[in-house]
Amino acid sequence: MNKGVLTFFCGKMGAGKTTRAHEIAQSSNAVLVSEDEWLEALYPRAITSLDDYLQYSARVKPQMKKLVQSILMAGTDVVMDFPANTLAQRQWFKAIFSEIQAPHTLVFIDAPDDVCKAQIAKRRTEQPDRAATDTVAMFEQLTRHFVPPAVEEGFNTTVIKNLSG
Repeated sequence: MNKGVLTFFCGKMGAGKTTRAHEIAQSSNAVLVSEDEWLEALYPRAITSLDDYLQYSARVKPQMKKLVQSILMAGTDVVMDFPANTLAQRQWFKAIFSEIQAPHTLVFIDAPDDVCKAQIAKRRTEQPDRAATDTVAMFEQLTRHFVPPAVEEGFNTTVIKNLSG
């Protein structure tokens, strides 16, 4: 049986990763797995800082890896709305697909800072529950850790330029 394709995303906060994940999942009839949704369901209102996010994200990743591998092994495509914004995060994704030899696509949404910040401001208005964490200060803090994917990492990468938001 053919394995499903794993699709995951790299892009700064506000670049449009979640929007694109929903679009790809719907158009390809894939299972969408959203880190934000899982974290909110398991740890409601517990994430108010980057340290909180790192702590709770680390808790769900081992089980999430097993779940996604199981879905891929069943031949179903998976779109993961989890960030692949650092080398360590991308290594986690690489373990998911390489351990089971599943195909993958890393979608890099390359958006300038002003577009990202405008989208974050819009999201704060549309989703008031995210106002505490969707801030310019959080964007700046996360951007300090952001590393765009490099060819040497060996991913099947699709680059999308998001210049308009």
